[in-house]
Amino acid sequence: MASSTGTNVAEALRGLGVRGVLVQMAKNDQLLKLVCEMPQCYCPKGSSFFEKRSTPPRSWAPNPDHYPIPKWAGGTLVPGNVRLAHVLCNNRDVGRKKKITTMLNKKMSLSEIADVLNRRKEPRPHGHPTWTARLVRQAFIE
Repeated sequence: MASSTGTNVAEALRGLGVRGVLVQMAKNDQLLKLVCEMPQCYCPKGSSFFEKRSTPPRSWAPNPDHYPIPKWAGGTLVPGNVRLAHVLCNNRDVGRKKKITTMLNKKMSLSEIADVLNRRKEPRPHGHPTWTARLVRQAFIE
């Protein structure tokens, strides 16, 4: 039985136009707060701000993120593989992981990948002035 917290989060998600696994997770007390759960949230209004979903989805609308197994690697939208994210935060994370995966598959070192990302002026997580080998690994595994 869902708690009032879970019910409130589920109702808030429905009010934002969300259906499916995120609402079910909230109803089952598996999603306790309406907050972007990405390691790096880029929303200028904060991780708890969400816009109503539309078609196409707006940058700051709620979105189910396939985690830890991304959709492109066979992940599915089930409670054990989903976290709540903003559309834009999710897209940036997915794009970055695909780029890093491609370079890892070419047997590039983490330092070489960092150099490429810096040359391309790839957006970095907040608070990091440059890409480093350690930051590349962190971005890949989170």
